[in-house]
Amino acid sequence: GLGKTHIPILADKSAQIAKDYEVYDEETGIPFRGLFIIDDIQHLRQIIVNDLPVGRSVDETLRLVKALQFHDEHGEVCPADWKPGDMTILPTPEGALEYFEITHG
Repeated sequence: GLGKTHIPILADKSAQIAKDYEVYDEETGIPFRGLFIIDDIQHLRQIIVNDLPVGRSVDETLRLVKALQFHDEHGEVCPADWKPGDMTILPTPEGALEYFEITHG
């Protein structure tokens, strides 16, 4: 698992989980590739559903988890493609202006 989260491996033979998360394609009987990031207090933080021929990126999933954890700890906004150590945005109009002036000025 990630941090204190321990995620067991399971099978969804009846497709009930896929149906509950609304990623099950009734026409084909196959679930779409769904990713649901749920935090330690059971809040849904991210949903990504890919079409069947498109895979998921483990690196992007880890980046999203780290960005959410960073925001929870520091209260700052992680811009697109943010990675640990990159500049973040203070959640104020002035903070956003400063970020965009530095990065796109």
